[in-house]
Amino acid sequence: MKIKEWLSNLPMWLYGCMLLPLLAFGLSKQGTSYFSVLDIPRIWTDEAMKDWELPNSNPAFSAKPVSEEFYYNLPERVIYKTYPVYHPDHEPEGYWEWLHGLEAEIVFDESKLITEEDWIKAGELLFDYPIDTLGAVINTQHVRNPDFYSSTGMPLTPEGIMPFAQWIVAGKGKVYLGNLSCAMCHTRVMEDGALLKGAQGNWPGDKAFAFALESDGVSERGVQGITIILFGSAFVEGDTHGELIASGRESILEAYKAVPEGAFGRQGTSILYPPQAPNLIGVKDRKYLDHGGLGQHRNIEDMMRYIAMNQALDFLNFYGDYNSLGLTKERLYDGQPIFFPGTYDRHSEAQLYAIAKYVYSLTAPENPYKPSVVSERGKIIFADQGCVTCHTPPLFTNNKLTPADGFEVPDEHFDKYDIFGISVGTDPGYTLNTRRGTGYYKVPSLLGLWYRGPFLHDASLAKLEDLFDPARLREDYVPTGFKPHDVKTKAVKGHEFGMELNEGDREALVAYLLTL
Repeated sequence: MKIKEWLSNLPMWLYGCMLLPLLAFGLSKQGTSYFSVLDIPRIWTDEAMKDWELPNSNPAFSAKPVSEEFYYNLPERVIYKTYPVYHPDHEPEGYWEWLHGLEAEIVFDESKLITEEDWIKAGELLFDYPIDTLGAVINTQHVRNPDFYSSTGMPLTPEGIMPFAQWIVAGKGKVYLGNLSCAMCHTRVMEDGALLKGAQGNWPGDKAFAFALESDGVSERGVQGITIILFGSAFVEGDTHGELIASGRESILEAYKAVPEGAFGRQGTSILYPPQAPNLIGVKDRKYLDHGGLGQHRNIEDMMRYIAMNQALDFLNFYGDYNSLGLTKERLYDGQPIFFPGTYDRHSEAQLYAIAKYVYSLTAPENPYKPSVVSERGKIIFADQGCVTCHTPPLFTNNKLTPADGFEVPDEHFDKYDIFGISVGTDPGYTLNTRRGTGYYKVPSLLGLWYRGPFLHDASLAKLEDLFDPARLREDYVPTGFKPHDVKTKAVKGHEFGMELNEGDREALVAYLLTL
């Protein structure tokens, strides 16, 4: 039978099925992804935002985000092509002049995203993309000054690239330093100079900010005001931030400088108990986000909400009548734009979806710590010590919240959240005294410990071995990680497991943990 005759005898529905793939291919070749259109929901609805975040440890001051109407009236971000920032001594000859001669190039077009791989690749681009060009943390003058790198101990790639910021070209002669990308806090420069995206980052952000404040000659009042905006929590009884603000400019700058790489005084937390930069590799399997479990993570929409909120929109939150920018609700909703980094535009739903897909795709590199006779003995010790109760394989977390000392769990929380009702006694400052505080700490996963550090939620211990050192419980202990600027010695209390092991068993346990 001839092909033409054979085709004429086919049922129409089968004929259509044969043509669909060809049609899809032809449309995609023309740049139109009709067959990749996704039903991405609106993530910032008044209903969804009601119970997404956990209440504050002082419930009367739980965060109230901007309304659905306000959010969707913000313009969507235009994503321009970005270029690497070099240490001045490594910048290619003519690079700066070349950048200024470039035209703007828009690089995100959702209509061209057809496959899963397309969305993930676009998500990586957006993960690296800075949302601020106003100089929220550092500006052009800082990164083109060699002293910036030496004073902060800035990690660089072998090519001399500082990977925590990017140059944004918005038009010929319009070259801006971009801050506040996801990658800024969640990129780690490894010992060999390789980049590990999504890991606990080692951006020395607070040291960099201190350099910026000092080199720009920001006044005492200015330093105080900026610190209040970032960390103020005036609704907390006996707020220690007030004491820090009153201590004066030099003391505040020293507090910034005391925060080690691997921790970061992100907005709404504190440089007095700075949070460890979270590891995002494997975050798809985590039920709570932030060290205090502030954001519930039930689906990809929750991850999209978290990305939107944490790229600075939380500066517009109200905590009772308190807003860190000094806004009133009348001022917020009077229709006038608020020109503060990250609050004058927003990611589109497609952009948020792409970032979330990329974050979900992150995997760790091959672990150089291989199982051995010693680590296998450590595995047995891990089980015998009861570590599996909270750090349950295969995720090495039970995905629950544990209350901090001093927090009384409301009865209704046991029905709403996954709570392991025993405190492990770690420092409660972060979760009781900040805008992000919930009264809880999430039980972290132990996967990837080999590329992480410093450790504990406040980054107070530099090495895993320090966690099992009984000396850390004494008041004359010098923390190997974070130590407050005005403190010489300090006990690192809590999580007192494995403290009674002999030296050989501790070494075996650490050897096992490094293989995870």
